[in-house]
Amino acid sequence: MPARMYFLGALLAFLVPAVAGAWPVDLVLPLEAGKDRFQKLAALEWVEVEDPSVASAEALPGSNELLLTGHKEGRTLLLLYAEGRFAVWRLTVGSPPSEDVAPRMASARKVCPDLKATQGAEKLLAATVKDAACRAALLEVLRSDAYVARELELTFDVPALQDQLTSMSAALKPLGLEARYSGAGLVMSGEASREDWHKALWELFRRSVGRVPLEDRVEVKAPEPPAAAPDAGPALEAEPPVPVEIIRPAPKKPPRKKG
Repeated sequence: MPARMYFLGALLAFLVPAVAGAWPVDLVLPLEAGKDRFQKLAALEWVEVEDPSVASAEALPGSNELLLTGHKEGRTLLLLYAEGRFAVWRLTVGSPPSEDVAPRMASARKVCPDLKATQGAEKLLAATVKDAACRAALLEVLRSDAYVARELELTFDVPALQDQLTSMSAALKPLGLEARYSGAGLVMSGEASREDWHKALWELFRRSVGRVPLEDRVEVKAPEPPAAAPDAGPALEAEPPVPVEIIRPAPKKPPRKKG
């Protein structure tokens, strides 16, 4: 029986419980080069920008507020994490060239026969993801800005889920992590450094179609203390001063007078 997973996602600003980011992004947010933009969220722990040369992001401590700054024209991705959940936004600075998604959509229709895509006020992409070929074609479509997560309605068959899990497992194994499905949800577990944990979340996003419920069981290692300076050996004790006897020259006798 197909594993049915409908994804009519919501923005991270509302922090829908137990969801994980995957293509497409949750939100496309425009920025201006050289200007700041503040975004208030319900909860926020940390953020990471894929290309900091295009835009930067800073989670303001104690405020659940996000400071975004555009730097140069282009597109980049922003990963946001809070309370065991994450999402990904697309940041666009200026007016980068638009993407032509029509060829990708045509390819997807060939391998996803029931694919339906509408634009306008009722924008929606619906499809049954039957196998690896359909999943790969949809990944190409959803990497564009044509749709965001809340505009999807996808149904997965088991072969497509198995292909997706194989792809994710291959990316997580070098990081010391593993992934498995529990029902329709994904469990990620293992022990990793903070850097590798961040990499793992990016990999889940890049290799997944639609949104998947995530149970994040990763144990993040504490950073290793800085290496101690090399031992220079025992401290040297100062030698006591050696007394020096100063011998003064004998006084000169006055010359004798001749008679």
